[in-house]
Amino acid sequence: MPRSYGFLSTHPPTQCGLATFNSALAAHIIAEGASGGVVRVVAGDDRHAEPAVPGDGRADARRPVGPGVVHSWSARTVAGWRDAAAALDTFDVAVVQHEYGIYPGPDGQDVLPLLRRLTVPSIVVLHTVLANPTAGQKAVLEQLVAAASTVVTMTDTARDRLLLGYTVDAAKVTVIPHGAADHDDTTAEPRQRPHLLTWGLLGPGKGIEWALRALARLRGLNPTPTYTVAGRTHPKVFEQHGEEYRTGLQRLGAILGVADDVDYQPIYHDEVALGRLIRSADVVVLPYDSREQVTSGVLIEAVAAGVPVVATPFPHAVEMLTDGPGLLVPHQDPVALAAAVRRILTEPGLAPRLAGRTRAPTLRWPAVAARYRALAERLHTADPHPAAPTVVTAPA
Repeated sequence: MPRSYGFLSTHPPTQCGLATFNSALAAHIIAEGASGGVVRVVAGDDRHAEPAVPGDGRADARRPVGPGVVHSWSARTVAGWRDAAAALDTFDVAVVQHEYGIYPGPDGQDVLPLLRRLTVPSIVVLHTVLANPTAGQKAVLEQLVAAASTVVTMTDTARDRLLLGYTVDAAKVTVIPHGAADHDDTTAEPRQRPHLLTWGLLGPGKGIEWALRALARLRGLNPTPTYTVAGRTHPKVFEQHGEEYRTGLQRLGAILGVADDVDYQPIYHDEVALGRLIRSADVVVLPYDSREQVTSGVLIEAVAAGVPVVATPFPHAVEMLTDGPGLLVPHQDPVALAAAVRRILTEPGLAPRLAGRTRAPTLRWPAVAARYRALAERLHTADPHPAAPTVVTAPA
């Protein structure tokens, strides 16, 4: 049975969905008595490149403190994968988060020699499986699956896409859902008007402009809804375009006459603050333009919290919301979006019926972490002493 887990990922204080996911998963896996450590992947200009101190002072009794950072892999370090692999090899099992744009090299290919060098079993978590990858992206993902002991997708849609679109070993693929915090005991912020909510890193493709146009069509309701857009601008978007997208949204809101009904919160909420915000929402609105997204942590959090969702039909939403806890509307269709929100706010009994269709216990982090531990135990039992590493050269 594995007693220690090494995690490879972006990680707090980096503020992104991948870092938040890794932090939560690591904390809940080691909450059952195992030990662990994080190999933190950082951008070359990340000013938080030094190991973080375990716990940031904001943890409470409901949130276990995760393992500390034992090594940082900087994009500026030539062949940094070698030291990262050595750090992971000090644990019984390596849990590797994969997302394009995280690791150095074309299409993040520097993670491949790291995986091939490991002497301990590896679980690779696939956060993105593209339907139409470039040749490079496809090659990296296929080699990633080949090098891993096992891989995890977070939806059946992602698994099907992987097996149909890529040359991989189906026996290596397991589906484990994303994981969500337990906000049942969180006190909701009091609201006098119906409250719509979208959160997450902000940038083009988030579809907020369609939600604003829908909000303008809801002014006939009494009382009229408010809309919170919570989250910082995505760092890569900010680097190239600053706050251009957010400013454009504010300009559009003024033109539509809903500026006073929209609350932009350009901060990254911690778990407790986010829980209060989610519990105060009557509808979570996910008007994403994406037709690719097979995993959405925001969607999982909303569903697990029992808040009705209105979303465009990106793949994860189709899987979660069809005959489930929400309504699907066409992309870029504010008329349909407004009609769906209006239904939830005004149709007697609809919101409780939607909320009652959640599968919250299986989506909560303790249940999700237990499935990862069971998967790790199977790997460790099957091959507790893997072969010595082969000689690996850096990718061209």
